[in-house]
Order: sequence, then structure tokens, then C-alpha cells
Amino acid sequence: MSVVGDGTGTVDGGADEPGWEVDPDDESGAAVVAVVGRQIKAWREAAGMRAAEFGAAMGYGEDLVYKVEGGRRIPRPEFMDSADGVLGAGGKLAAMKADIAEVRYPKKIRDLAKLEARAVELAAYGSHNLHGLLQTEEYARALLGTRRPVLSRDELERALAGRMARHSIFDRAPGPELSFIQEEASLRRPIGGVAVWRRQLENLLRVGELPFVDIQVMPTSRWDHPGTGGRIQVLKFPDGSAVGRADDEFAGRPISHPKQLRILELRYGQIRARALTPEESRTFIEQLLGET
Repeated sequence: MSVVGDGTGTVDGGADEPGWEVDPDDESGAAVVAVVGRQIKAWREAAGMRAAEFGAAMGYGEDLVYKVEGGRRIPRPEFMDSADGVLGAGGKLAAMKADIAEVRYPKKIRDLAKLEARAVELAAYGSHNLHGLLQTEEYARALLGTRRPVLSRDELERALAGRMARHSIFDRAPGPELSFIQEEASLRRPIGGVAVWRRQLENLLRVGELPFVDIQVMPTSRWDHPGTGGRIQVLKFPDGSAVGRADDEFAGRPISHPKQLRILELRYGQIRARALTPEESRTFIEQLLGET
């Protein structure tokens, strides 16, 4: 049976669209989906509708309704809106969209997005790939596709959706101060092919025009800086607290102790001083784009 292919129903051929399955290892997310599913079922039964009748009224299959009600499928916003209208819930079901909005994304990404949403400053050094906030969707998709073990379609779509949702940081007003330093090699690697790579470089130029964003390039020839151990990131919050992380320090775990943060900030400052200035970096990216 073919019904609307919006990610919550079954599309042509009866296969579920990836990206909306519940991660069994995400206990908090699964609990939210289960609660929403029980609420939908309660409203349906109170309305005296069978699952097949309810699904048909919205343009979805009976199987999809059972999956959502059983907490095995994350309902998309459109599903919640339709359910609210069909069941006459007066906005009560539609209001749950906010509760499930983040559940689609892996918990690790949700936690990171929450930190980024609170941050007033972000400093990030990348030695291998572009920072997630700088990636275009097609670049990110190609990059995630290189992981091993290979991500399932559902895992890939969830990870991609979560990464793109984090880009809302650029829409904040006032915007946080964002500083990115990227090794030259991360800009030269044609992830996704030449066309995808070119559009990625163009995106760097666009993002770099934002008044609260600095993008700097570390030339490969400048080897004498303390970034050889891998990525560094520091996030600072309005209350003066901060959290940081480095690939080769503190076992790679997030840290918040002032002495440990000072080490990362000192290292980042030295890296930043050795990199090209934002203006020089823009010229470098423009030249690189012209060479492709």
C-alpha cells in the first residue's frame, strides 16, 4: 500500500523512509516517543476510531499508526498536526511537536546542540575535517558515508539531520562569537567530489561574511604550533562557565575545570596566532576555489 512519503508513513514499495526509527539505546528519547504514542492512542480510542480508520483519515497506513502508537516510530510534525485535526484534540497533540523535535537526532548530537545553543563563544580547531557547523548538507552526507562500520540509512539520516539542525546557531540574535581554525588539508580534501567540494568552499566564504564569525586557515607549511594532537574545542556560557575538549588531552573527554580549560585556551591562542588572519584566509579560500 502506498501512502504519503513524509518520513512517518510507508512510501512506494512499503519501505519506511530512513531517519525516523527510534534508537533503542537512547532511553530518554525512546521514553518521549512512547509517551507521545500513548497519548495519540488514547485520543484515537476516545474518538471511537480504529487504527485503520484513523490512518486512512490522515492518509497514512494502519501499520504506521501502530508503530507510532507503540513508540517504535518517531512521528513527524505533519503527522502530529494531522492527528490533532482528525481527533479534534484542539492543539494538544500538535503541541507535542516540541517534545519530539529533538528526539530524531542521536543523543550525543542533542547534547552538543544544547551546549552550542547556550554558548556565547565558540573556539574550534580542526585538523582533519571541517567543523560540523561549517559543513554543507551534501558535504556532511558524503563525510558520514565514509564511516566504518558503515552507518545504516536510518543512522545516517538521523546523524545528518542532527548536524544540520545545529546550524541554527547562525540565526541567533545576537549571534555568539564563533572562531574556527582549519588546517589547510581539511580544505583541500575533495569530500563528495569536486562539485560538492566547490560548493563547500563557497559556503565557507558565505559563513565567513557573518560579523560574528572568524574563519582562519592554518597553512600546512606552518608546522610549529601545538595543534598536532588533533581537534580542540572550547565553549563559553553566559554565566562564565565553559566546557572544552581535545583529542589528545584529558583522555578526549569534555572538561570544565578552570585549570584544564586554561590549557586548552592557551593552546588555541597559540594556534590562532600562527594561522592566517581571517582576511588572509578568505583570500586563500578564494584562490583555492579558483584552482578547482
